[in-house]
Amino acid sequence: MKAYLFNIANFRVDGGAMFGVVPKALWSRVYRSDENNLIVLTLRSLIIETGGHVILVDTGWGDKQNEKFFRHVHQHDGEGLVEGLRKRGYRPEDITDVVLTHLHADHCGGGVKWNQSRTGYELTFPEAEYHVSRLQWEWAVKNNLREADAFLEENIIPVSDSGHLSLVDEEGELFQGFSVRIFGGHTPGLMIPVIKYKGRTLVYTGDLIPTAAHLPLIWNMSYDVESLKTIDEKREILEEALANNHILVFQHDENIECCTVELTGKGIRAKDKFLFSEI
Repeated sequence: MKAYLFNIANFRVDGGAMFGVVPKALWSRVYRSDENNLIVLTLRSLIIETGGHVILVDTGWGDKQNEKFFRHVHQHDGEGLVEGLRKRGYRPEDITDVVLTHLHADHCGGGVKWNQSRTGYELTFPEAEYHVSRLQWEWAVKNNLREADAFLEENIIPVSDSGHLSLVDEEGELFQGFSVRIFGGHTPGLMIPVIKYKGRTLVYTGDLIPTAAHLPLIWNMSYDVESLKTIDEKREILEEALANNHILVFQHDENIECCTVELTGKGIRAKDKFLFSEI
């Protein structure tokens, strides 16, 4: 198995939204913000090559929306999606499978692009199957007022129209050494990849635990549709990580790519922090 982690781009969001009911006086001690209360998040994607498959996990924002949209996102830096793949020796045509943790715009937007004439859309990865949990797909296409600005039709419907949509009905192994777990606190049908790599278990925590600062059970995003469920799901993942020495891989943490965990007087917290390339 080969595995790579790269950052498509950084973006900025309101720190209060990312930490929900936790006061800024507390969260600002562990995650810095600017004068406008904005914090920097990353958009890290995984590439996993295993069993004849080249798998890409999540695809970032993409670039289909207008200038006004991206002005609010404050996207900056990073390697870019196609360029990040190219630096690791892959073309878009080499990707056999795209695994989307969920269909919020910052996780799936890059999987669909404008066609050459900008009259319609096409897949960024034309040879790939796009894997989404059935629960998330049905939730997203139905849409709802709470998540309407995150479920964008141009990111979602072209995947179905292309005939490349693969719906995942249950947890388990999708590819050799690559499994998914399905959760519902952040959004129904959130898929979290779990990968067996070099004798270790990697948990790509996605929006269940977006940064290491979100390890405390009640430090959660206001974007979660069922915050109490998020707490229970985090507890499950963290207790498993503690018991089995799993490595947590953070998608959105500006400073920390990976960590192991330990039990402290305040609960399960980060132990060793390191780069993905150090695994």
